[in-house]
Amino acid sequence: MQIFRRFLAALALSSMVVLPAVSEAAAKPRVALVMKSLANEFFQTMQDGAKAHQKANAAQYDLIAIGIKDEIDTSGQIRLVEQMLAQRVDAIVIAPADSSALVPVLQSAIAKGVIVVNIDNRLDAKALAAKGISIPFVGPDNRAGAKLAGDHLAKQLAAGSKVGIIEGVPTTVNAQQRTLGFRDAMQAAGMKVASVQSGEWELQKGNTVASAMMREHPDLAALLCGNDTMALGAVAAIRSAGKTGKVKVVGYDNIPAVKPLLTDGRMSATVDQFAGKQAAFGIEVALKALAAKTPQASLPVVTNTEVALVTR
Repeated sequence: MQIFRRFLAALALSSMVVLPAVSEAAAKPRVALVMKSLANEFFQTMQDGAKAHQKANAAQYDLIAIGIKDEIDTSGQIRLVEQMLAQRVDAIVIAPADSSALVPVLQSAIAKGVIVVNIDNRLDAKALAAKGISIPFVGPDNRAGAKLAGDHLAKQLAAGSKVGIIEGVPTTVNAQQRTLGFRDAMQAAGMKVASVQSGEWELQKGNTVASAMMREHPDLAALLCGNDTMALGAVAAIRSAGKTGKVKVVGYDNIPAVKPLLTDGRMSATVDQFAGKQAAFGIEVALKALAAKTPQASLPVVTNTEVALVTR
């Protein structure tokens, strides 16, 4: 009987050692990174940066990284957020496909006590105000970044040259801001913006829009593209039209695929907004809020991240 009692005592002691470890594991927060299209190299880089950050901080949090099928799949991204809420994540870091349409589901997340942080494409201020919520933005000044590329391009053009702007999805704030930055640069340099059309962030659409612009304006001297994916489509359209070297191109994002085009001059410039760092910064804002139990409404409104001009 005494041996049996000793066995029970040892078993109880063993249980006391194991239970806290289980409790700590259960307490580790789960952060969902909800991106736009993972077919875009920019968001692949963002995902890689987030995974590297989590690996370096594995004891602090778990990461779920997901994205939609293409840049305009807004309803798909809303469903992803709903899935993350069903899985009871502690925080959502999101690069929204639409600056207004995602606000209602993010309001639902906040109401459930989930910390929400906005990266890459800024949510619409009026849409947030209408729902009575505040969501911090961690990301670049897109207007300033686009102006860097536009200013560099303008130095290669004759005053009064015609240019076209291929913008992203027009309901997104980052597309709007990049178009404004391109316009700022062209106006300051005395260029004429002959056309502004949406390429919806996609390569094929960018190609189609670029081809149409060059047909409508045969004397077009340059195309300013809201992201590198559309710039790739524009470069292909220029080649098909037999105008390589005659129509200059700038992009935005500095994805790996444009490096050869910058080297051989098919693209004049792009803008690096450091996708991997953006994701990490957004995650860190969420983790600090969770650790300090900071309410959503008290989070910092804006955290600006770096942009840099990239040329050959």
